[in-house]
Amino acid sequence: MQEKVSVPFMLLGILFNVCLIAANLLETKVIQIFGLSLTAGVIVFPVSYIINDCIAEVWGFKKARFIIWSGFLMNFFVVSLGLIAVNLPPAPFWDGGEHFNFVFGMAPRIVVASLSAFLFGSFLNAYVMSKMKIAHQGRHFSLRAIVSTIAGETADSFIFFPIAFGGLIAWKELLIMMLIQIVLKTLYEVVMLPVTRRVVNFVKRIDHNDVYDNDISYSIWNVKEL
Repeated sequence: MQEKVSVPFMLLGILFNVCLIAANLLETKVIQIFGLSLTAGVIVFPVSYIINDCIAEVWGFKKARFIIWSGFLMNFFVVSLGLIAVNLPPAPFWDGGEHFNFVFGMAPRIVVASLSAFLFGSFLNAYVMSKMKIAHQGRHFSLRAIVSTIAGETADSFIFFPIAFGGLIAWKELLIMMLIQIVLKTLYEVVMLPVTRRVVNFVKRIDHNDVYDNDISYSIWNVKEL
């Protein structure tokens, strides 16, 4: 008997991947809002953490691990395609090369920073979510959603910014940017909590899943265990 594909899981997984790819491209722009310097990825990246929370809460760490690795591979795939496109010879009449290269011709340090930060942050987010669910016996979803986001976003920011911008931006400014991103992304999670709770409860109801990660391997490499 073939196992059915969970449509909610599939849709959330697709949205997770799209958000990560979009955030990776938007990270190339530094914006300033009300005097605060941020990367443009702040407008979409927190959505991926909310989805990560939903997947870890409903289907458990094993499914979250699978989605995180799929996001990593899709990000790597898009970055690779972008670098190939940058190095292809442009048409003589096309004058958009400088702008195209700025967005898609990411320096190796940006690629390493982005992918490393994503892996560490996402896995830490899912791990904290999973462990707190067991410890709280399924209660206090809002608390573990916030705590897991703080843990994941802190790891993400403290890995990405030093690798990506160390030596290019003053360390004091860099630290301020990291702290601002952590605070804003966490506030985003808090503001969206009513929606997140409703989505999680809705998915649990229609998908008939509410996994507790008892006696599982938390190794990030054990992808074959679904």
